[in-house]
Amino acid sequence: MVQEITLETIKEQIRNVPDFPRPGIQFKDITTVLKQPELFSFLVDTIADIYKNCNITKMVCIESRGFILGGAIAAKIGAGFVPIRKAGRLPADTFSVNYALEYGSDGIEMHRDALNNEDIILLHDDLLATGGTAIAAIDLLSKFSLKKIYLNFLCELDFLNGRRVLKNYEISSLIHFKT
Repeated sequence: MVQEITLETIKEQIRNVPDFPRPGIQFKDITTVLKQPELFSFLVDTIADIYKNCNITKMVCIESRGFILGGAIAAKIGAGFVPIRKAGRLPADTFSVNYALEYGSDGIEMHRDALNNEDIILLHDDLLATGGTAIAAIDLLSKFSLKKIYLNFLCELDFLNGRRVLKNYEISSLIHFKT
């Protein structure tokens, strides 16, 4: 008998890696889920179902783990795929933003010609922690006159309250970690 897949099934498969990338950080490793085709498909289908009637034109995904589900979701909902990458990795003219992480700082960028004022965006990343990366991505998206921005995360670390800095956006997170 095949076991029914649920979000709890997915959550149970996410591996905790202590002290990565720095001491004190409890890293949520989703590769343990992604390597299982039925779980991967379940996630793509679940997220696509949430947004199937939102007229998303571009799936904007944050490097690098956001790319994994993002490309598959974009194909499923008939949207284009736009990467937000770490600084220095895109070949054409870019917009750039620097931001603080819970364990340091970083910079991201996207192509200046990636979006237009007709676009409805689904911004996707694998994890919402403090919200720093998402706010930086929204700063990049603010360079365009977009119709609408939706936010989606596979996982959310509720105890870090990242959602509070994103209070003006519709947010969907599939899996919540309370501690």
